Amino acid sequence: MTDLDMARRIAERARTVAGVADLTAGPRGRIVTFQAGPPLGGVAVRPDAVEIGIVARPVRRLPDIAADVRAAALPLAGDRAVHVLVGDLAEEGT
Repeated sequence: MTDLDMARRIAERARTVAGVADLTAGPRGRIVTFQAGPPLGGVAVRPDAVEIGIVARPVRRLPDIAADVRAAALPLAGDRAVHVLVGDLAEEGT
């Protein structure tokens, strides 16, 4: 599996986690995987880790949402560590 394939699959899984409104590249736009065209924001596959940036809905505890995103991504990350950044909160109703 290529890094881009991994990033896409992890992005799909992360978006299905309860409490995740969307993905984010983070406050400095560093959580991205490059591809042809615009970069895939919200997942960065590094040699030793995968970083995931999320926009959370405040419907559950943020640490619980982050832990569930990490658990969803771990089977796809191989031997890489998985780090989750809660980069923003979604407004109610979004």
